[in-house]
Amino acid sequence: MDDGERMPKINVEKESHKLTNIQKEYMQRIHHQNLTRVQKWNQIRRRNRFLGATLSVFVVSIYSYTMWAIKQESFLDDFNEPEKLKAQQ
Repeated sequence: MDDGERMPKINVEKESHKLTNIQKEYMQRIHHQNLTRVQKWNQIRRRNRFLGATLSVFVVSIYSYTMWAIKQESFLDDFNEPEKLKAQQ
């Protein structure tokens, strides 16, 4: 976002921008609601990262075990290729 899209900051202590008590209370409420919302999303993001890491480890472990198990297979090593049929006479 560039500065042209943002609202300019105001000095609330300045006489021309004095806020009423109701306006200050609403600002505090909105600020509190925003902090609560951000904390909730941070918790969700943390849980999602943990779940993603857990699933990734699970998938990599299954893949690793599968590759390890396939390397141990030896039943095809002793397989004799069938003799080729002699050319028909």
